[in-house]
Amino acid sequence: MPRLFGTDGIRGVANKELTPDLALALGRAAGLVLAPGGAVVVGRDTRVSGPMLQAALAAGLCSAGVRVRLAGIVPTPAVAWLTIADKANAGAVISASHNPVPDNGIKFFSDEGFKTTTETEDRIEATMQSDDLDLPVGTEVGSVEPIEDALDRYADHLVASVEGSLGGLKVVLDCACGAAWAAGPRAFRQAGAEVVVINDDPDGTRINVECGSTDLSSLARCVVSEGAQIGLAFDGDADRVLAVDERGEHVDGDRLLGLTATHLSDKGQLDNGIVVATVMSNLGFKRALEERGISVVLAPVGDKYVAEAMAQHGAVLGGEQSGHVILGRHSTTGDGILTGLQSAAIVAGSSRPLSELAHFFEPFPQVLINVDVAAKHTLESNEELWEEVRAAEKALGDDGRVLLRASGTEPLVRVMVEAADPATAESVAEGLAGSVRRHLN
Repeated sequence: MPRLFGTDGIRGVANKELTPDLALALGRAAGLVLAPGGAVVVGRDTRVSGPMLQAALAAGLCSAGVRVRLAGIVPTPAVAWLTIADKANAGAVISASHNPVPDNGIKFFSDEGFKTTTETEDRIEATMQSDDLDLPVGTEVGSVEPIEDALDRYADHLVASVEGSLGGLKVVLDCACGAAWAAGPRAFRQAGAEVVVINDDPDGTRINVECGSTDLSSLARCVVSEGAQIGLAFDGDADRVLAVDERGEHVDGDRLLGLTATHLSDKGQLDNGIVVATVMSNLGFKRALEERGISVVLAPVGDKYVAEAMAQHGAVLGGEQSGHVILGRHSTTGDGILTGLQSAAIVAGSSRPLSELAHFFEPFPQVLINVDVAAKHTLESNEELWEEVRAAEKALGDDGRVLLRASGTEPLVRVMVEAADPATAESVAEGLAGSVRRHLN
């Protein structure tokens, strides 16, 4: 049986791959492993399949004797924060993040607000396959209750992280018709910003559809037409954010991470002078920060791996090019609204516009090709393919690099190539993408 858990929990087409039956069994097993006799905070995004899967997951958790505390539609990081604040045993989120409408997913947090480890996920899967479970009966069966003030408390937590006020700053927020629809505008208004909001209808049939962090075009147009200083686009569960500057130009996660790292370093608040990024971060980003005396530690893709590397190296900041940024003094996981607030505060406190602050490095040309494959699980063992990768790396030398990795959530292999010039990057990437198709289909 293939492993259920990917890079960020379990994902699939709701009611086809991720069925209520699977959610029920998963909830029961997760309850027994993570919170026997305890409490689990459960939140979800706006997807139409969310209530169905929430009911099934909650039933499974109750079957394990868990007190289920429903936070409602809230960002993923809100569940992590509430788990800690309410001293729950675990947290669970029903969301497929940036994936399309038909998909959904389930992921878990520990009692410390960190995403569950691979070892814990393996224990949950093993429990799902067991035929000999000791389940509670009678008054020991679990219960379900709402957390009535979940959104209010989370918004207050976000605003408390901001030094000073965002007064005088005009911000456009694209809420992706997702989990940020209420929390995002509320937090920015409480922090003092003038807020223009688009795609804030919690319509689960339109989550991530031509909006949010998967499509910045409408945000860019709105920022320019409104004369705003910054635009922020969240994904479906609001654990990541991308930006556009006052000219409507895109600002990716590398730039937001570097902007924050430089700001903290200047204030003497970047512990150990370290920022954690991932292997997908641009080589230009890494070199620019190192020139400023900031060490860059690279982790595998996935914000839980970033969090692990931050703990290992004593870092308070880490993130991904995709917009997951972990501000360790305020959060245990990627938080798009928190990152957006901090970025906005940097702009508000500076005499320079975001177009200058964020564009502090010249990126190496980077080409990313997603290759549909039938057997992504064979990637690591295909020696012929890796021989071709090594040959490409040797040809690029110190002025380029190659990264091949299987997607944790989709049947894809991602081919990324950086080089000193765009033509070389394009040529090498196309060649390796063709090799992946030949070897893995």
